[in-house]
Amino acid sequence: MNIRIYTILLISLGLVVGIGLGYLLFGHTSPHSHNHSSHNDSAAENGKVFTCSMHPQIRQNEPGLCPICGMDLIPANEQSETDPSILKMTQEAVQLANIQTTVIGETRNSKKFSLSLTGKIQSDERRATNIVAHIPGRIEQLFVSFTGETVTKGQKVARIYSPELVSAQQELLEAVQLKETNPYLVEAARNKLRYWKIGERTIQSIETKGNIQETFILYAAESGIVSHKNVSTGDYLKKGEVLFALDNLDKLWVFFDAYEEDLVHVKEGSNIVFSTPAVPNRKFNARITFINPVIDPTSRTISLRAEVNNALKLLKPEMLVWGQLQKKGKQQQALSIPKSAILWTGKRSVVYIKLPDHLTPTFQYKEVELGESIGDNYLVVSGINNGDEVVTHGSFAIDAAAQLNNQMSMINKNVLIKGVNNSNLPDFSEAVSIEFKTYLTTIVSIYIELKDAFVATNKTKAKEVVGKLINNLSEFSKESINSQEARMYWTNEQEHIHKHSEQIKMVSTIDKQRKQFEFLSKSLIKTVKVFGLQDQTYYVQHCPMANNNKGADWLSQNPKILNPYFGDRMLSCGIVKDTLSLREKKP
Repeated sequence: MNIRIYTILLISLGLVVGIGLGYLLFGHTSPHSHNHSSHNDSAAENGKVFTCSMHPQIRQNEPGLCPICGMDLIPANEQSETDPSILKMTQEAVQLANIQTTVIGETRNSKKFSLSLTGKIQSDERRATNIVAHIPGRIEQLFVSFTGETVTKGQKVARIYSPELVSAQQELLEAVQLKETNPYLVEAARNKLRYWKIGERTIQSIETKGNIQETFILYAAESGIVSHKNVSTGDYLKKGEVLFALDNLDKLWVFFDAYEEDLVHVKEGSNIVFSTPAVPNRKFNARITFINPVIDPTSRTISLRAEVNNALKLLKPEMLVWGQLQKKGKQQQALSIPKSAILWTGKRSVVYIKLPDHLTPTFQYKEVELGESIGDNYLVVSGINNGDEVVTHGSFAIDAAAQLNNQMSMINKNVLIKGVNNSNLPDFSEAVSIEFKTYLTTIVSIYIELKDAFVATNKTKAKEVVGKLINNLSEFSKESINSQEARMYWTNEQEHIHKHSEQIKMVSTIDKQRKQFEFLSKSLIKTVKVFGLQDQTYYVQHCPMANNNKGADWLSQNPKILNPYFGDRMLSCGIVKDTLSLREKKP
């Protein structure tokens, strides 16, 4: 009996010691674990959204770790969710993106406008000439022998032997002997030699001396630089064949490239001051004489041709030049903005303004209308005001964060302000019967089952549920829709839902099924907004990382996020965008 009591006492003592050790080792974690769970539930109930300071596209309704970088999630500022044009960022994100700003103000535009241009020197095409052979024959000697050689007008170029010319001289001598009986024959023989550019003095010498010349000298008709040499000694020439091509460099063309936006400052007669590294410390003046009417489709530039005198031969073709076109500006007050602040998106010009009096960095999306370009700035017509602080470096980082956060950005300005009905969708809620709304609620209920299958990453279950959805789509009669326009709208959306449902049933992978589920969700959400609901409330939820970070929506009966596009990989990634209920058919 005593042994039994002693044994019981030992067991009791062991239990007490075990409980005490367990409390010492693990007891301190239990309260925190419990409180953390309570905090999560409280956060979810209060509608708080948590985000990552380095990856603002992450949006969850409970605290935790960022699925990208592993950092602790922090509460997102609620103001950025109500106004889609305003984005708040953490100090860490601003520093990481190296965001820089500039306060803009009105300035008096009294200086001369200067446009920097680059160009190249070319020879004047109008002053190019050729040295040609006026008589056929063989080249016996060349007096000009290489490309680049300077040729002056009247200079000997080549000595040519021409059998045809020898025959023409014989005809002239025979005609002279018959001059008394047939004077016209002499003149015809002389003209034949004149056509071959034989001078009068040479013709008189042939008639007087009676000697036939076997070779003749070709002379340069113009001065210039040999740009092409086409013959060599011993070559046979045809009448009119080119021996040398000459470029006259006394006057040159200078071609400058100007962008489309700069054409407003350019006109014929404008003066350009330019320089070239080949002639240091020397400025040259050229005047624009021609503006190419066609823009280069590759470089999006237009060619400006200017003329410059080159009597000293300092400039040479193919030299690179840097020019300045100066234009006197108007005396006026003008608001300008640095070019680095502008984000171009088709016809729209976008800037981001840093809002003052905010504890955390806050930026607002603004569209601006720009005037002409003035150096490194644009004149501002409208959109921003004097004293605004615009982002001049890091605008792309802010815009990328806005895109991922489903806010207004350069590629998406049609984001609606929460709580304001800006929808362009029609309202057909009064054009359908209660039976149709009940039927639509049934379709949405089956859709919720499909969504749950994707949350569970169960492609087999998804095919099974989507089959039920397809069957129910064909069971409803369109006669319950009173309006012809509403009936056509439902027919169109029904076809979309049916098509993407069939694709979910046919494709083989869960990723392809989810892609079709995105299209199906988009069409069904639109249908519910247009026709309304009977007595149920649904939530439009959004994952910014789905669809390759383009974002995707889905419908849910529960405000808690259960992501169908990633499943347990990122189960709680997303936000509640809209609430669809009987009273708010179109939020």
